[in-house]
Amino acid sequence: MPELTATRPAAPNEADKARLAAAVDASRDEIIDLSHRIHADPEPAFEEHHAAAWIAQLLARHGFEVEHPAGSLSTAIRAIRRGGQRGDGPRIGILAEYDALPGLGHGCGHNTMAASGVGAAIALASIADDLPGEIVFLGTPAEERGSGKQIMIEDGLFDGIDAALLYHPCDRSHVESFPLASEDVDVVFTGLQSHASSDPWRGKNALDALILLFTSVGLWRQQLKPAARVHGIVREGGTAANIIPDRASAWFMIRSDDEREYGAMRDRFRDLCTAAALATDTTVDVTFSGLARTMKNNPVLAERFRANMAAYGIDDQGDDPNAGSTDMANVSWVCPTIHPDLAIAPEGTPGHSILFRDAAATPRADDVTLLAATLIAQTALDLFRDPDLVAAAWAAFHATD
Repeated sequence: MPELTATRPAAPNEADKARLAAAVDASRDEIIDLSHRIHADPEPAFEEHHAAAWIAQLLARHGFEVEHPAGSLSTAIRAIRRGGQRGDGPRIGILAEYDALPGLGHGCGHNTMAASGVGAAIALASIADDLPGEIVFLGTPAEERGSGKQIMIEDGLFDGIDAALLYHPCDRSHVESFPLASEDVDVVFTGLQSHASSDPWRGKNALDALILLFTSVGLWRQQLKPAARVHGIVREGGTAANIIPDRASAWFMIRSDDEREYGAMRDRFRDLCTAAALATDTTVDVTFSGLARTMKNNPVLAERFRANMAAYGIDDQGDDPNAGSTDMANVSWVCPTIHPDLAIAPEGTPGHSILFRDAAATPRADDVTLLAATLIAQTALDLFRDPDLVAAAWAAFHATD
């Protein structure tokens, strides 16, 4: 972890920032152990039972009132530590993610996100008696599929939150992010089985429909704008080469950097599915789910995090040209939100890969996890200490309504 005595501009809460850094360092073993346990036991979206239980237990040991499950999701967590100062104060949300990618594990490094969020919450709890308001930890399942945060928003778990803070691992360090709007699409074609050699004319080939859909998507890409994405995988394609498949299914994702154009993309994709079914005399069922929105970046929070990051000698490398999608963007339309990235791997290391998965359990990732916990806690402290900063963050939020 970088030296915690790095020079910063003098500020009224400088001593407390040092206390937060020391608290993270004091809990180093707990934080890193949590990161490694989650990394070694990857659980996909909505199934993060071990990770959620470990997080809930650790927060309870540090004085949080823990609600687990929280809302309608069995792996969601809401934990509160009230400040000891009298009077009103902000409710600052410290977030964590912990789901893994099917078949790959933590190729997005969510183990570091879970551990850093817990670390930030622990550090803030260590000075809670000197804070106003509430520290609100939110453990958010299903970021990779299903948009668990949106479900938690609908469950009311973000009600009253004045700011939401969550770090993300990357191969570059940058403060603002520009994710694409995204949605999962389950496509199922249904046909009719027959013998593939003796009487194929009696069958209706669902796999043909699926292949035709993939071909149509490939041709469609020529007309898509540069930031739009359509990609998918085959889940089912038949059971034997000598049986005409009566069922074929795929999982697609469609994405756009413009929510105003996103509806047209959805309609076009549905039309392509219908066309493939008509061409093959099959039927099709198309189900959209898990909408993630574009990000409403908050410049006030971004500047505070950037200043705290710079105090440790880390420069903001600017916009990331490789945009994915995240349901943290949904949160950004509910309250002032920040989702900065810190590098845990050499630049050029692809996300959602074995290389990035392995990087998420290295000493470098451990150091960044601790640093992220410190920076998130210090940014939260800026908000707890300065009501005008909270008001400015909300003003910036409403300025783009």
